[in-house]
Amino acid sequence: MADLPSGLLEACVVVGAPADKLRDIYQIHQQSKLSEHPLLDAEVLQVHAPPFVSKETNSSQAIGPAFSRVQRRRSFIKKKRRDRAAESLSNGDTANRAEVSSATEDISVPKDLDLIALPQLCFPGGLQLANEQKEDSYHFLVFTDLFGNRTHGVVVQYYRAVQSCQEGVVQNGHRWNSSKSRLYAPFAVCIISKFPYYNALRECLSCLLVQIRPARQADIEETIKEFSAKLSLVPLPPPGQLHVSFSLRPLQVVLPSRDDQDSPVIDINLHLPFLCFTHTTLLQVLSCLLQEQRLVLFSSDWARLTLVAESLLLYLQPLSWQQPYVPVLSRGMLDFLMAPTAFLMGCHISHFEEVAAETEDLILVNIDDGIIQSSWSESINLPAVPLAAAESFMSRAECLQLHYDLELCHLGVGTDANALRCQRRDWQRRLNTQIQNITLELVVNIFRGVQDFLNHEHRVFNSEEFLRTREPADQCFYKEVLDTHIFHSFLRDRLNRKRDTFSRMEQNMRNNGLRNGAMTEFPRRPPMSELSRTGYSSCASPSDRLSKRLGASLPNLEQPASDATTGISISRPASLRKMTPDIGLKFPQKAVKVFRLPEFPPPLAYHYVQNYYSDMVASLGKAINGTPPEESALLARYHYLRGLVNTVSNRRLDALEDFQSLYKTDSDIFPLQMVKSLVDSLPEGERIQADRRPELKRLISRVKRDQERERARHGNGQEEGAVKRFQLPKKYMQQEEFVKCVQESGIVKDQGTIHRLFDALTVGHQKQIGPELFRVFYTIWKETEAEAQEVCLPASVLEHIEPSECVFKLSSSVKTSRGVGKIAMTQRRLFLLTDGRPGYVEVAQYRDLEEVKVSSAPFLLLRIPSLKLRIRGRKESFEANLKTETELWNLMVKEMWAGRNMADQHKDPQYMQQALTNALLMDAAVGSLQSSKAIYAASKLAHFDRIKMEVPMMVPKTTAETLKHKINPSLELAAPQPVDVLLYTPGQLWVAVSGGKVMVFDASSWSLTHTCHVGNARLNCMLGVDKDQVWMGSEDSVIYIISMVAMVCNRQLTEHRAEVTGLALDTDKYSQKVAYSCSAEGTVMVWDVSTLQVKRHFRLSSDRLLSVCIWNGTLWCCSRDSLMEVWRNGSLKHRLNLPEQQKGSTATFSSVLLLPEREELWSVCVDSGEVCIWYTKDPTKPFHRVALQDCSGCNCIIKVKNQVWVGGVGRSSTKGKIYILDAERHQVLKELHGHNDKVTALCSAEDRYILSGGGKLDGKIAIWKVE
Repeated sequence: MADLPSGLLEACVVVGAPADKLRDIYQIHQQSKLSEHPLLDAEVLQVHAPPFVSKETNSSQAIGPAFSRVQRRRSFIKKKRRDRAAESLSNGDTANRAEVSSATEDISVPKDLDLIALPQLCFPGGLQLANEQKEDSYHFLVFTDLFGNRTHGVVVQYYRAVQSCQEGVVQNGHRWNSSKSRLYAPFAVCIISKFPYYNALRECLSCLLVQIRPARQADIEETIKEFSAKLSLVPLPPPGQLHVSFSLRPLQVVLPSRDDQDSPVIDINLHLPFLCFTHTTLLQVLSCLLQEQRLVLFSSDWARLTLVAESLLLYLQPLSWQQPYVPVLSRGMLDFLMAPTAFLMGCHISHFEEVAAETEDLILVNIDDGIIQSSWSESINLPAVPLAAAESFMSRAECLQLHYDLELCHLGVGTDANALRCQRRDWQRRLNTQIQNITLELVVNIFRGVQDFLNHEHRVFNSEEFLRTREPADQCFYKEVLDTHIFHSFLRDRLNRKRDTFSRMEQNMRNNGLRNGAMTEFPRRPPMSELSRTGYSSCASPSDRLSKRLGASLPNLEQPASDATTGISISRPASLRKMTPDIGLKFPQKAVKVFRLPEFPPPLAYHYVQNYYSDMVASLGKAINGTPPEESALLARYHYLRGLVNTVSNRRLDALEDFQSLYKTDSDIFPLQMVKSLVDSLPEGERIQADRRPELKRLISRVKRDQERERARHGNGQEEGAVKRFQLPKKYMQQEEFVKCVQESGIVKDQGTIHRLFDALTVGHQKQIGPELFRVFYTIWKETEAEAQEVCLPASVLEHIEPSECVFKLSSSVKTSRGVGKIAMTQRRLFLLTDGRPGYVEVAQYRDLEEVKVSSAPFLLLRIPSLKLRIRGRKESFEANLKTETELWNLMVKEMWAGRNMADQHKDPQYMQQALTNALLMDAAVGSLQSSKAIYAASKLAHFDRIKMEVPMMVPKTTAETLKHKINPSLELAAPQPVDVLLYTPGQLWVAVSGGKVMVFDASSWSLTHTCHVGNARLNCMLGVDKDQVWMGSEDSVIYIISMVAMVCNRQLTEHRAEVTGLALDTDKYSQKVAYSCSAEGTVMVWDVSTLQVKRHFRLSSDRLLSVCIWNGTLWCCSRDSLMEVWRNGSLKHRLNLPEQQKGSTATFSSVLLLPEREELWSVCVDSGEVCIWYTKDPTKPFHRVALQDCSGCNCIIKVKNQVWVGGVGRSSTKGKIYILDAERHQVLKELHGHNDKVTALCSAEDRYILSGGGKLDGKIAIWKVE
């Protein structure tokens, strides 16, 4: 049996005083005229839960026609009151009533519904009769099970006249004696739902009361049952822009959808806390929640308790409250407040003094008065939300328009109640969105940069390092928060790279920082200009430390960062928008569509319900047919909804077809668990039918594959939940353990550097490192960092250095040939910070150094060690009496000098960054070893200086002139990853690296803007299809489609049966855009780009089909053993086999290039150093061959202007080479050396630049200028 999707209604429960008690009290009341009525015990009187109807025959195969996941149920046995019913009803009603009673005697109840506590929660203030009719009253409940799953309840209390069982006549459905005074008893109807549709369910109950009031006593139960059965037919809207509405006379009720799969349903007025509290108080309450205090909310209004509590928890999204949560405590539940754990609970204001006096360590929040205090004093002494985040929140919150009346000033008086409610709903939705954006920005501002202190490989969070980067005044707050469950859960999501609202907003903020020129070349220090203005901590937020996550750095090392212009700038028009409180925080919202359900049928008859579902499917079919293909997000939601309806109405194969369409259109909202259950529930006959339909067979196999992968992951014990805090080691470490420990500490990730550090720290010792040595080394590393961060340069010094420069090392005060002061080392230069009144004296930029050596300076009768620098363009050398620091500074400056030379030669700023890391590691190593061998040990870390001495790293002149810049996508990884595919779209560079990881770089600064994962397999090809689509062909046989605007992959094409190897674009004879894709086993598919449907497909006989390209109505397909010219219908026109090599063996094709204007086809082979040029009009033999010097194989080929660029690998050095050929003369023009491994990918950027990617030993992207 399939687990059915949750519908709107889990159960409907009626609670009140039992009839016999009411009769007794009524009689006493008539006799003695009680002035005050006693409190009665409430009991469950009725329970209505789906399924309400079922197919009488073949029921074992039937999925009950109601949205309900619950299948196993326990019974709720009603007390038999037939005799009382018989007494109270007329003779004509007795038989009918008895029949109903016997039919409903054994009531089916959802297994996870607790009926014991429900009565007192429906009457939290107690059940008491009244002498007069009272107004209906609503309140809201939240139930939490042992696993933390929440269920929600909406309760209405209404009063009904108590009728004597002996006297009087029936009037308006109530029985009383008009001569006696009336008595009114409260009853409660509670709708229980898996989702917090508070407003919608309140509206439903309002409609129910309209039906109940005039009804006879005998009909009320049936009325409520019918009402419940109707709600059980309502499907929940899918995440996204489609809401669902249905008619419950007299109202039209709307169910809003969630924003996305991971977002909660929001159907409350989120601005209520803003009306109850000042902004300062609201921030105090949120601070208490983040610190997981024991909070109690108080109000005189039971409804207000839950609505405010729910709003507060929604403000913290995506952080999720993990502690006990009971927003409404009845008077009998106050002992819950004695719980020793953190919690969030709510109770009536009348218990305020009692709770404050009898319990300790509580935070008491009076909603009615907007006051927060503790149970031990009238103030709270807990740390406040960080100041910068709080100020930003308050400035935005002040702009909120919270009063609906101000919206109505210019409008007339509406006469249609539903239209007025719709207008109010739209206003509330806009306000809710603004509040969500503001509160999300608050959360992002508090926790931004957390991932910079995470080590994903070892699942470690370096909390100490994170704390050090926070403002001193905010550290108490963070110390409290970092130990909470709510933060631990948030960390787990960061480690699992969850793409939620937090990660999206933080990415947007970082991108804005990039565009505003906040680039800094080196990660571990903020720019001095920022330090001098604001102090360290305020700018040490990693938004200013971009290289931590960027594979890029300065666009052009020949220029300062501020005026670099290497990148490709794309002019984007700046739009003028009306100022709103959340301007700049999110993209404009898409318009919401509302799908209106058909009118409800008689809900207790099986065939009527089935007809209702058929009507709903037909309506959804019309909606799907009427939606244009470009509105794919809306189409996906219609398919989702139709799949749900088909599931509950037992049309399993139709449901699977809808889910297959959904998977292709928007896989983000694909309901995997539901489809798994659906597949498992297929009877044998339907399973055979499904296997005959290729699309369904593919979907089923994909679901099964996902199940197996999940089982294997659990079997391997892959723990996604564990988060470790970094701790110093407690035992001796071999090299492998040392590598892991250093990576976890966040000092450095590169394995080669860590191996050299291990060698340095173990010089003259056994090859292991003790915990004490590591502790000393780690402490010195951090102290050196902190000392440099405390340097505050005056404005007179700052004007001499670049805005992005940071001081990384400061010497002690020494005498130099240019005055007395401290030598400062930045990433660009050395300068002297003179003593007394601090002044700036330039020493040298690293690229200007000509010689660095240790010398000695005379002092009285002694010779003091000094550092001597010879600088290009200056006659006098610079000499500094660094005394005992001389040898260390000599090593550090030489390493920086060598790094700068290599960075300039290779146009790769990472060399400079690596040199700086090496220099700082030398400093920490010397400080921690404190022995005669310390300098020798530190020399082990002089990586670039040693390379310079051993192998002169001269870059060939041709390469140096053509190479403009390098990007390293593997910058923050322990080892390089190969660049698999490159694609340029206007303004963006797309890079596919191993395992389905895609990185997007801004082409104006070559800086990383987005990272996403598409599947887990290698990507083979990418194609920009239109302004908003990039298609990616994967080894897992799927074509993934990424939206360029939203930067999400939510559509997948799954028709291929083998890995997708090639993609191409064309227009058909009707000028419609079509895409071609090919897979390794020979299948070629033609896609309608607008509908994502396969127009046709055919199969070619070949050995691994590699690529496809189109020219003049024919396709050229390249496989390992042949090139094929194919008509559009799939029939073969020509086949070109591999040319015989000189040795008599055959190579394998790797890539092909079509030059239509020259009617030529150029091909290269994996293990051949030749380019073969074929003439397309007579393609029987290659008419020209171009031999590439010292080349053992080629991987890629591309045309730009009148040149052809070929990427391959050298024969003698096995390093990557790029050959530039003249397309007309077929001659090699240039040979470029830019990669330490084979060239794996090439792409062109507007014919101005060529970008090349290297293999796994290199992992970098080179940017070449096209002559």
